[in-house]
Amino acid sequence: MASRPELKVDDEVGFCKAFLELEKGKSHDTVRIFDRGDWLSAHGDDAILIARTQYKTTSVLKTLGSNPGLPSVTMTVTAYRAFLREAIFRLGRRVEIFESHGRNQWKVAKQASPGNLQDVEDELGAHVDSAPIILAVKVSAKATEARNVGVCFADASVRELGVSEFVDNDIYSNFESLLIQLGVRECLLQFDGTKKDPELQKLRAIADNCGCAVSERPQADFGNRDVEQDLTRLLRDERAAGTLPQTDLKLAMSSAAALIKYLGVMSDPTNFGEYKLYQHDLSQYMKLDSSALKALNLMPGPKDGSKTMNLYGLLNHCKTPVGSRLLAQWLKQPLMSLEEIERRQQLVEAFVNDTELRQTLQEEHLRSIPDLYKLAKKFQRKKANLEDVVRAYQVTIRLPGFIGTFEGVMDEAYKDALDVEYTDKLRSFSDSFSKLQEMVETTVDLDAIDHHEYKIKSEFDDGLRIIRKKLDTLRYNMEKEHRKVGADLNQDIEKKLFLENHRVHGWCFRLTRNEAAAIRNKKQYQECSTQKNGVFFTTTAMSQMKREFEQLEQNYERTQGGLVSEVVGVAASYCPVLEKLAGVLAHLDVIVSFAHVSVHAPTAYVRPKIHPRGTGSTILTEARHPCMEMQDDVSFITNDVALVRGESEFLIITGCNMGGKSTYIRQIGVIALMAQTGCFVPCATAELTLFDCILARVGASDSQLKGVSTFMAEMLETSNILKTATRESLVIIDELGRGTSTYDGFGLAWAISEHIVKEIGAFALFATHFHELTALNETYPQVKNLHVVAHISDDDDTEMQDGDNAPPRAGSKNSSRRREVTLLYKVEPGISDQSFGIHVAELVRFPTKVVNMAKRKAEELEDFSGSGNHDHEGSAAAGAGASKEQVDEGKRMLKEILVRWKTEVEAESLGKEDQVARMRALVLGNEALRANPFFASIKAL
Repeated sequence: MASRPELKVDDEVGFCKAFLELEKGKSHDTVRIFDRGDWLSAHGDDAILIARTQYKTTSVLKTLGSNPGLPSVTMTVTAYRAFLREAIFRLGRRVEIFESHGRNQWKVAKQASPGNLQDVEDELGAHVDSAPIILAVKVSAKATEARNVGVCFADASVRELGVSEFVDNDIYSNFESLLIQLGVRECLLQFDGTKKDPELQKLRAIADNCGCAVSERPQADFGNRDVEQDLTRLLRDERAAGTLPQTDLKLAMSSAAALIKYLGVMSDPTNFGEYKLYQHDLSQYMKLDSSALKALNLMPGPKDGSKTMNLYGLLNHCKTPVGSRLLAQWLKQPLMSLEEIERRQQLVEAFVNDTELRQTLQEEHLRSIPDLYKLAKKFQRKKANLEDVVRAYQVTIRLPGFIGTFEGVMDEAYKDALDVEYTDKLRSFSDSFSKLQEMVETTVDLDAIDHHEYKIKSEFDDGLRIIRKKLDTLRYNMEKEHRKVGADLNQDIEKKLFLENHRVHGWCFRLTRNEAAAIRNKKQYQECSTQKNGVFFTTTAMSQMKREFEQLEQNYERTQGGLVSEVVGVAASYCPVLEKLAGVLAHLDVIVSFAHVSVHAPTAYVRPKIHPRGTGSTILTEARHPCMEMQDDVSFITNDVALVRGESEFLIITGCNMGGKSTYIRQIGVIALMAQTGCFVPCATAELTLFDCILARVGASDSQLKGVSTFMAEMLETSNILKTATRESLVIIDELGRGTSTYDGFGLAWAISEHIVKEIGAFALFATHFHELTALNETYPQVKNLHVVAHISDDDDTEMQDGDNAPPRAGSKNSSRRREVTLLYKVEPGISDQSFGIHVAELVRFPTKVVNMAKRKAEELEDFSGSGNHDHEGSAAAGAGASKEQVDEGKRMLKEILVRWKTEVEAESLGKEDQVARMRALVLGNEALRANPFFASIKAL
């Protein structure tokens, strides 16, 4: 690692005093860095943070001043950029970079935060993987249950403001869904001064759970008194902002005021008349909560080993940066419009069926498209140069290639859809760019691009023509000198001696290292340096020509400066068209990527049939989990799914640990989400209803640092489901109630399940080890029991278990035999009454003593359960070794005796003692009943 710069400050006392003065207005989440030219510094708490995160040690800290002194740290530009990425993307901090304006006078030159990266995009380079959305929110919570929420949001790099206002419940599930839909990176909240406002605390917790950095803003920033005036100056729409329908959303306008102030857009006159205001409709997309996001492995996680472990990585075969960003957006915004879903499906189908069209677009056309949004932004911010003009030109000249490829489509079934979505739009863009192409071809020296030089053509200006003539003459003389030196040294100028423009030495000669001895002890050759690829040297004549060449090139740059500004200015006027083109190519890139994945999966995906909202069933045959099937050495076992109104709305899945319950219920959620983004799905056949949201409760998620236990987190997630789910929702619950006692957990699981079945009516999948929960289907016909299949074999491989027919239980005659459990990962109707937790312990090589003790304890508990539970006939029967037929026969005979006893008691009006005596006589007189093993077990209780 490069050594750290030395800490040198001319006036330490004066700087310390100025620094402490600056600190008075600083928020706790802001890091301040001081730009000192070739190096940077940080001080106070910021220096300690940088020392610990960037350098991993506080030994790098130095002290400025005395009594007690100011901790300080220095950074190279490289270290600063690395810390900048860490601070913004991982720590969620705001960063301010100060520049010197005179002795101990420092002013903010750049500001950055997770949702506003404009000032530091160059420093971050290619590390920005998605649009940094920043959102401000204001709530009005006057009612007991309902809350009015107003938001304003923006991608600071695109001149658009989105607003939305909606009613929410007391846990703000709509707000959480909005954060996920938009992919918000930073959330502006009103600071109440005490941090005791419970509503703001809820919003903060939700933002934190969704991975948003929170920035607190004073209450005054949310005042909407001047917002209409500001919007009138910012918007392209020439009407006064007060006449726009969005300005009636008062809470949203308050949020807009805070966002406009935070981003400082009013301080940059280039923003005036450039912004667009639009209203976001929450209901046009499926709602997802943060738990569903994690449960479905939608986006890359910190522990993902390969990119196919998450849905985004699996589907992302996009060739352009704009396509990858749009894919991330689509996955968080599954569609609710059947018409729009089918439009996307038809386009995907076109590329699935036409291999040549798909491959041509991917390999020849899309691969060469740069990040058009970033390119347009450079023009908007007046930071573009001639190279950026050329890049825009190179995109425009590729459009005829796209158009020609689409015109070659022969299948009439898809041609109209492709023309409407792509061909017609691209043809229109190509026409719009014709003048830009003409200007670039007239003014820019396109031949020089091959040498990575971006220049105005010399013929375009008399001054440039004269300089170019001199440069060409010099270049000719250099070639002449090259031949002369080659002849003098007897070296081949094609293979051994080269004339090169070195980045440090300028124009000079290079000899391969094997031939370096040729110039030793020859005074006419001056050696410049020796590097891996050879020895660089020059001559007196070459040095003179090099200096003249560099001087002329500088003159050329100065002379063409004004012309470059004109060319860049004209190109900048095409930004709106460039942004629209970016949108079309991004759409094309994602659709082609969907088709690519659908074709290249281990088993090809199919086009799902989608039913209109509120109708139809979800029936999948041979369904697979798209990420799981991509794992190495995995032969995925397919399963069918049927969610049918009135028959199988609520599926309870029981079965052994690691048997595939979680994979089964999650893959259904993933398939539903893929279908509503317009992608094909991993099934043999698929029909689905439109789900308005996917809600999930999976896995334990402790948050002790936030004071939230495993069980509390579980209850919060479940509360969100109960308050958000509708009849058209898909609910996924995996192991509810494990964070508390067995009885409490089962009671909650039963009550929650019954509420979903009776009150909500949502399609739901519930994986559980509470096998007693399966009794729900006796009361509710829409509940269906499923189980995962396991093969159980003793040493003689005689037994089979698939959930309905249990193997010998612990404590039975065969319990001493060693049981082998084979997980078949097949889901079938029926109930499983075992979980095989001890089997899992054996798989991970628990000590034998521990496993044996576990088995003994399981036997004791099972015997205890069997002797103490009058209602659990299975346990009692198992204790007596009764078969199912014996249980049924015993119940029949006992029922006959009870009916006879009741008839005689009523007919003869017997007293209590006589009733008991009559019952004893009836039982003793029935030898078949007394011999029945099931009845014997009851008599022993």
